[in-house]
Amino acid sequence: MNYCDTNPSIMEWGSEELSIPYYSPVDKKMRRYFPDFFIRLANRDGVVKKYLVEIKPEKFTKKPVKKSRTTKSYLQEVNQYITNQAKWAAAEEFCLDHSWEFLIITEKHLKV
Repeated sequence: MNYCDTNPSIMEWGSEELSIPYYSPVDKKMRRYFPDFFIRLANRDGVVKKYLVEIKPEKFTKKPVKKSRTTKSYLQEVNQYITNQAKWAAAEEFCLDHSWEFLIITEKHLKV
């Protein structure tokens, strides 16, 4: 958040302020997804861009690897992956409709 406050290119930003409806295939209900950030900035050419940003550990962005036994933790990982995919598909659609860009940022993108 400090980055957003101090970067002169960022014109506006917010954290978990936007709600996107999505269908959860896990519990078969409509739910609401709150992306981590929205950012409006002017790029180097002065063009204003809008982004929805989700920050997740990389392991949550990949399909879980099936183990020899189906454990409770494996089933939880599968449900989390399915839920994330549904959320992110809804976010992609929202961004297409509004000329925004959806980004998923992992620890590999962040300076630690």
